[in-house]
Amino acid sequence: MPSPTPTTPRDPAATPAARAPSPSPAPRRTGALAVAQDELERVTYDASGLVPAIVQDATTGEVLMMAWMTAETLRLTLAEGRTVFWSRSRREVWRKGDTSGEVQLVREARYDCDGDTLLFLVDQQGGGACHTGNRSCFFRAFGSGAPAGPDAGR
Repeated sequence: MPSPTPTTPRDPAATPAARAPSPSPAPRRTGALAVAQDELERVTYDASGLVPAIVQDATTGEVLMMAWMTAETLRLTLAEGRTVFWSRSRREVWRKGDTSGEVQLVREARYDCDGDTLLFLVDQQGGGACHTGNRSCFFRAFGSGAPAGPDAGR
C-alpha cells in the first residue's frame, strides 16, 4: 500500500468562504412577534387580571420601567411589536409613547419560570421611559438622598 502523500496546509485566506464578505448582523426585530397559544396560556394573572411587565433596554440591559399588563395588552404588544400596558389609574389600555413619543419597540418577549412576571427587551425611542423625563424609572437608589419629586433625577 503506498504511503499517504503529505498535504500542505491550505492558506485559509485562499478558500472561497474566506474571501466571501462577512454576513450582516441579524436585523432588529420589528413588528409582530410569533407566539404560540400554549405560551400565552402559561402566563398567570393576579386576582385583578394583571401581570407585572418589566421593560429592559435590549442593547444596554438597563431596566427602564415596570408596568402592568392584561391578557389583552399582552396580545396587543405581541401583535403590534410595541409595548401596550394597562393603566390602573385611568383603567384603560395605554400604548407607551402615544402621547409622549417615547415608544418602546419590542425585540424580545419573555416570561419567568412561574409565568407571573413578563420581561420585554426593547429599543427605547425618544429620551426615556419614565414620565419624569428620565431614561429609566429606576433613577433613585435607597440611601442616595435623591429628591422624591417628579423632577428628581433630571
